[in-house]
Amino acid sequence: MTAADRRRQAVARIIRSRRIGTQEELLGALVAAGQRATQATLSRDLARLGARRVSRPDGGAFYELPGAGDALAALRAQISAVLANASLVVIRTSPGSANAIARAIDLAEVPEVLGTIAGDDTVFVAPTEKLRPKRLAVRLAGLLGVPVVL
Repeated sequence: MTAADRRRQAVARIIRSRRIGTQEELLGALVAAGQRATQATLSRDLARLGARRVSRPDGGAFYELPGAGDALAALRAQISAVLANASLVVIRTSPGSANAIARAIDLAEVPEVLGTIAGDDTVFVAPTEKLRPKRLAVRLAGLLGVPVVL
């Protein structure tokens, strides 16, 4: 795997794990992930990945990769609640949907997620030591595009 391939994988992982609004923000996240790039290189990487900017209701925008919106839209319809207590985050889903949602969270490689456990209609999400479960619940709800219940 080339350095460019590793960098593009890092870009994709970052875009999938959180909402990135600007190339400057993405460059900062890349540096934090141990990757280097220039603005021009990043622009080419975004084009090669097929990234697009999606408008938010508040007037801002964020980058999204092809297919990500469709997959999240399908998952979003299956989530009934995102809750948190002092130890973990609980995502309530439609029956039979928990595994797909847990897998999507795992594939997103959200740095604040230690791991997931899925049942039939419930996903338990364990945060890393650094993050309180309520903050992780807000973050996951934002990624999944659903409201959080605190």
